[in-house]
Amino acid sequence: MRAITVQDRDAGVGGFTFTDLPYPHAAENDVIVRVHAAGFTPGELAWPASWTDRAGRDRTPSVPGHELSGVVAELGYGTTGLTVGQRVFGLADWTRDGSLAEYTAVEARNLAPLPADVDHTTAAALPISGLTAWQALFDHARLAPGQTVLVHGAAGSVGSVAVQLAREVGARVIGTGRTDARDTAVGLGVDTFVDLQNERLEDVEEVDVVFDVIGGDILDRSAALVRAGGTLVTIARPVTVRPRDGRAVFFVVEPDRRVLTDLARRVRDGRLKPLVGAVRPLAEAAAAFGQDRGSRDRRTPGRTIIRVTEG
Repeated sequence: MRAITVQDRDAGVGGFTFTDLPYPHAAENDVIVRVHAAGFTPGELAWPASWTDRAGRDRTPSVPGHELSGVVAELGYGTTGLTVGQRVFGLADWTRDGSLAEYTAVEARNLAPLPADVDHTTAAALPISGLTAWQALFDHARLAPGQTVLVHGAAGSVGSVAVQLAREVGARVIGTGRTDARDTAVGLGVDTFVDLQNERLEDVEEVDVVFDVIGGDILDRSAALVRAGGTLVTIARPVTVRPRDGRAVFFVVEPDRRVLTDLARRVRDGRLKPLVGAVRPLAEAAAAFGQDRGSRDRRTPGRTIIRVTEG
């Protein structure tokens, strides 16, 4: 099969190779997925799991990418709940070869059925963004109708989903971003947009929830915006400046078949729309990966998705 591999962590995108690999082995409770579309996270080359297995052993050359949508090609021993030929989407395991390949082995519990009327490209843009937004807002922050949430990076892949989910639950949404993100954020339904390049974050009213995907100084300054009893939740780094009378949560997204199924239903019904930007073939994954790592200069909004298999 054809796949993208990376051997040298110091080489970055320059270490990507488009090559042939053996067809993957289906371990117990695994599914082999014929990948139709795949997503990736620009910063994943910095993750230890991109280079080592669960025991900490070197596993290079490794296949990057963790989001996928495709069709079940094979079931491992003991695998239940899915069938050969079924359309699925979800997350490839963090410490195993990922989704930038024609076939990949995935734990069955990390996948959910994909409705026939949701295309693979859209589905591949959903797992990390959708699960991250859902877990931040509802599992960790316990966002409720009538509350106010501040979403940093409201026009980004994660923030855009968070805005839509928060609006649907009946929350008031304040979104932040760069100047050129205003139109996208407003189109998604934010009640107020704060231009972080030209407006003061400190002028924002107190909120019940802050959801941060940026980190750095923005994360630290956001703590003061959380009203008593509220929650600051981030995926960027552990919190060092905490709300005075609230909670602070740093988390890493986890697979969840139930939530994936719910998100796919929302997409099918038109209640949720992941932002999809460029769609590139597998052979151009290295160029696409490098472009997303320099996303501040990207002209195409939305997630870059890799088209792996036609059909």
